[in-house]
Amino acid sequence: MELGLNAIWVMLGAILVIFMQSGFVMLEAGSTRMKNAGHIAGKTIVALGIVTLVFWAVGYALIFGSQGNSLIGWGDYFGFDVKDVPEGSTVAPTVMFIFQLAFAAISMAVAFGGFAERAKLSAYLIFAILFSVIVYPVIAHWIWGGGWLAEHGKQDFAGSTVVHLTGAMAALAATLLLKPRLGKYNKNGTPNAMPGHNQVFTTLGVMLLWVGWFGFNAGSTIAVGDGSFFGFVAINTQLAAAAGAVAAFLIAWSVNGKADIGVMLNGALAGLVAITASCAFVESWAAIVIGLIAGFVVFGSMRMFEKLRVDDPIYALSAHGTAGVWGTLSTGIFATPELAEKVGVGKAGLLYGGGFEQLGVQLMGVVVCGAFAFIASYIILAIMKAVMGLRVTEEEETIGLDLSEHGTYGYPEQLKAAQAEARGLGSVQQSL
Repeated sequence: MELGLNAIWVMLGAILVIFMQSGFVMLEAGSTRMKNAGHIAGKTIVALGIVTLVFWAVGYALIFGSQGNSLIGWGDYFGFDVKDVPEGSTVAPTVMFIFQLAFAAISMAVAFGGFAERAKLSAYLIFAILFSVIVYPVIAHWIWGGGWLAEHGKQDFAGSTVVHLTGAMAALAATLLLKPRLGKYNKNGTPNAMPGHNQVFTTLGVMLLWVGWFGFNAGSTIAVGDGSFFGFVAINTQLAAAAGAVAAFLIAWSVNGKADIGVMLNGALAGLVAITASCAFVESWAAIVIGLIAGFVVFGSMRMFEKLRVDDPIYALSAHGTAGVWGTLSTGIFATPELAEKVGVGKAGLLYGGGFEQLGVQLMGVVVCGAFAFIASYIILAIMKAVMGLRVTEEEETIGLDLSEHGTYGYPEQLKAAQAEARGLGSVQQSL
C-alpha cells in the first residue's frame, strides 16, 4: 500500500516537472522576438524527445547504475524489468526513472537559454544528446547517485546544483561561443534593448514554472508519509518564490524608478532556484531570507552580465546560475541539525553550530560541478562549432528562425503580412 501511494505521489511530481517544459516555451517565447516564437516551441518538443530516449538508454544508468563507482554509474542500461522492485525500496525504479528524466529535461531547457535567437536547430539537437550523456549524468551521479560528493554529505535536495547550475554553466558556454545577437551591442560596447515580444507570455511561463516547482521540490520527498514533510517543503518553496519576487520588485523600483516586470519574474525564478537545494533542510523563516537574497542577487547578476557583453536573452545565467550558487551555499548556512538528520544528508549549517564544515562542502560542490559543467560543455560546443557551426547566417538570423529553420511563421499575422507584401510587390512589377 505504502509503495503504491509513494508511486502515485512521485508520478504526480514527474508530471508537474515535465509540464514545466510548457512554462519554458512560454517564458522563452515571450522573452524573445516574435520571429523566433515558433522555433522555440519546435525545438523544445524535439529536444524533450531526444533527452527521453537518451536518458532511457544510458543516462539513468550513468547516474544510478548498480555497477558504478564514486565518479560515474554503470550498468542497468536500456530500461528496467517491471518486476525489479528491490526489497526495502521507497518507490519502484520505473517510477523513479520518470521523475529523474523530468529533471534531466529541465536542466537541458535551462542550457538552451544560452542558444536563444541565433543557434541552428541541428546544434540544439546534437548538444541535447551529448549533454544528456557526458555532462548532466556525471554531476547527478556525484550528488544523487552515491558519488563522491554524496560521500562528503553535499546537500542538494532537488537540484540547485544538479539541475540549475549545471544547465546555466552549459548556457554560459553556449552564449560565449555563439557571441551576442546581431544588434545587441554597439561598437563602443553599450547595449541596445532587445525586448521580448510578449510580457504576458513570459509571465504565464513563470507561473507555469512556479506551479511545476511543487513537483520539483515537494515531489523529491519521494515518500508520502502523513503528508506533513512534503507540505513543509512546499511551504518553503512558496515562501522563497514570493520573497524573491518582492525583493526584485523593490530593488528594481528603487534603482530604476519603475516596477520592471521582467526583473520581478526573474526574482520569483531566482527564489525558486535558490530554495531548491535547501527546501528540506531549512526552517520557513530561512526560506524567506534565502528568497529575499536571491531577488537581490538576480538583479545584480542581470546587470553584471549585460555590462560584460554576455548576451543572455532568457537570463538563464542569472535566474538559474547565480541563484543556483546562492541556493547551494545557503544550505551550508541555514541547515538545521534536525532536518539534516531527517533527510539523512550532511550536517547542520553555520548558524546552527556546524561551523564551516557543511558550508565548505557546499562551496566545493559549486566550484567543482560548475567548472565541470562549463568546461565539458565548452569543449563539446567548440568541437561542434569547428565541425558543423553553431550559429545561423546573418540573413537567417535577421528573418528569424521560424522561417529559416522551420519554413513557416509562428504567428498567422506574419504570414498574412508577408503575403500582402508579396502581392504589393507583384502589382508594382506588373505596372512596370
